[in-house]
Amino acid sequence: MAVRPILRFPDRRLRLAAAPVQEFDDGLRALAADLADTMAAAQGIGITAPHIGTALRVVVIALPGSAALTYVNPEIGWQSEDRVRHPEGSVSMPGVTDEVERAARVRVGYRSLDGDERADDADGLLAICLQHEIDQLNGIFWLDRLSRLRRDRVIKRFEKLSRP
Repeated sequence: MAVRPILRFPDRRLRLAAAPVQEFDDGLRALAADLADTMAAAQGIGITAPHIGTALRVVVIALPGSAALTYVNPEIGWQSEDRVRHPEGSVSMPGVTDEVERAARVRVGYRSLDGDERADDADGLLAICLQHEIDQLNGIFWLDRLSRLRRDRVIKRFEKLSRP
């Protein structure tokens, strides 16, 4: 469909909670297609509608070697007590990453693009991505999961990379 502009950190809209999708129509399918195209152009593996300035609960994830998956109104229903650490970043903050600790496994309830209710269990990179993107839908930017010291270092690195 179309590659849309991505909001850049520290845009305040990245800190807002997204509204649930109410209408499962061609507009939603077009939004999901735009998200997939935008994510691919940014060389990301996950993106949310808020990343492109649309405050709706839509996530698209495409792990390396896999087709894009779309989650509408996703919610984490369960998460394991065991934890993993993995490097994370954001299409809104390209060029910087840091390790974030998350649950190793999750169960996510969501709707398909047609509005059908679904639930998936995920582990590995998919579980990490789902938690990361659902945080974004809730207005929690990935930096919020870092200590103040690590967050400040990442922001300084990003500011240095962003200078002309």
